[in-house]
Amino acid sequence: MGQLLLHGWKLISRGFSSLTPHPLRVCIVGSGPAGFYTAEKMLKALDGAEVDILDRLPTPFGLVRSGVAPDHPETKLSHLPETWKQIVVNQFSRVAANERCSFFGNVNLGTTVSLSDLCKMYDAVVLAYGAESDRYLGVPGEDLGGIYSAREFVWWYNGHPDCSNVSPDLKNTDTAVVLGQGNVALDVARILLRPINELETTDIAEHALTSLRESTIRKVYLVGRRGPVQAACTAKELREILGIKDLHVCIQKADLLTSAADEEELKKGRIQRRVYELFSKAATSHQQHDIVGQRELHFMFFRKPDRFLPSESGNTVSGVRLEKTCLKENGASGKQVAVGTGQFEDLKCGLVLKSVGYKSVPVDGLPFDEYRGVVPNMKGRVLSLDQAEHAIVEKGLYVTGWLKRGPTGIIATNLYCAEETVASILEDFKNGLLTPSSGSPKPGRQGLLQVLENKNARFVPFSGWEKIDTKERMEGELRNKPRKKITTWEELLLAVDG
Repeated sequence: MGQLLLHGWKLISRGFSSLTPHPLRVCIVGSGPAGFYTAEKMLKALDGAEVDILDRLPTPFGLVRSGVAPDHPETKLSHLPETWKQIVVNQFSRVAANERCSFFGNVNLGTTVSLSDLCKMYDAVVLAYGAESDRYLGVPGEDLGGIYSAREFVWWYNGHPDCSNVSPDLKNTDTAVVLGQGNVALDVARILLRPINELETTDIAEHALTSLRESTIRKVYLVGRRGPVQAACTAKELREILGIKDLHVCIQKADLLTSAADEEELKKGRIQRRVYELFSKAATSHQQHDIVGQRELHFMFFRKPDRFLPSESGNTVSGVRLEKTCLKENGASGKQVAVGTGQFEDLKCGLVLKSVGYKSVPVDGLPFDEYRGVVPNMKGRVLSLDQAEHAIVEKGLYVTGWLKRGPTGIIATNLYCAEETVASILEDFKNGLLTPSSGSPKPGRQGLLQVLENKNARFVPFSGWEKIDTKERMEGELRNKPRKKITTWEELLLAVDG
């Protein structure tokens, strides 16, 4: 394989050749777990396949870098040779080091390069860019200041460059409300409640650490539409927040009463049983200690937001009006759903974090299910509809990860998701469905390099990320933490310059 040399941020190709006369050329958009698992499976499954990974950020690894809470035990034990997080990063770095794989950071699908351009240049294009937006509640007052999505808050404390200027005000209120009771909701609540000294040795962003040091928030309410039997968190996440030192946990014992339908749910779900047991234990074991400034975590079940209440200025949130709910069985799904009872109560607060779901965004030329927030697909093959509403497979276009199945599962779930999509690509390749109609091979990487050069577009190769990584680690070492994250676009690109 020929060398690719950087010269003044234009990339010159010298004698680029492939391992086979006509290799399968694959482009993956998105460098999170879904993208890297797809690249890894593709490179292993097909000798000679060439894989290019694009990402709009200068940094790879997606939610492994910007979504995993910095205070998780497996990520904060920096004295271990390799934490869980680092093991995943090392695995993906080995993929990027493969001579048949290239990383192109700072390349935005839709602006730097179009989807139609990629489809012309590559035999297969796999979209793996995840969910970069949020579901909207659609209740009055949702646009008031002091209301953020959990994604924005997570990106803020993890140093994502899109959210370095979010600046939530943690100093003018003692109460925060988190809408939702899934793992992300527990993550953001835990960051607000954990003692600051336990965060100082993590890779949390410095601006977030400064804000949390000055925080006056002492009460966090986790609000869920349904009951403790239906809570969407896992036992591991719940155990972690319940274990915070000197935290007073408030759970109403009446909320723990179960119906016959609840008992059926508990019989069928091992995870749900464990979560319910933890709630039951916490309701009796967490007694009030008269500690000055003690932090409190309140689990509020059977409540849904009706409206957000404005402050006197009318610009910021001062509370949430909640409607009490009850559970009714849905005949179609068999699940219990929350319905309003017409009873309301107001909960005062100065910060609201909405953890009600991530949402993927479409790009030009991509079939998209707006309601479900996913790309219609069959085992990863992208589907569109013709005029007669018949499903048509889009040749050479695939999807994986949250864009494929919705924002569900853990990081490892993307491994199985990637395997299915790669199997579809290999089947189509074997059946000759990815052979260019012109008969001549598609340009792949060469074509992409030409487009980037024509646009004078600055991209970040994996070696550029390694410079960022080295700088962050060195700065972190001085502060007794794994890394000091660089959090702005400008500084990230300056670090690439070395």
